[in-house]
Amino acid sequence: KEKGRKILTNYYYSEHPETAWDIMNLLNDINARGTTVVMATHAKDIVNKMKKRVIQIDKGVIIRDDKKGGYNSEV
Repeated sequence: KEKGRKILTNYYYSEHPETAWDIMNLLNDINARGTTVVMATHAKDIVNKMKKRVIQIDKGVIIRDDKKGGYNSEV
């Protein structure tokens, strides 16, 4: 089975918010099939609704790693 990488940027979300949820649903389906999806975003609504693993990094140091976190979860 060939593995691939996909890179999406925050630009897409900010320019096309009406389709952001379609993309998130697609990424969620890909993840459900066993592919790791890594996403970096400032979109609080997406992070809070998806309730996926959240890793927060500050100055290169991991300061939070929540399995089902939200954007505003306590550090």
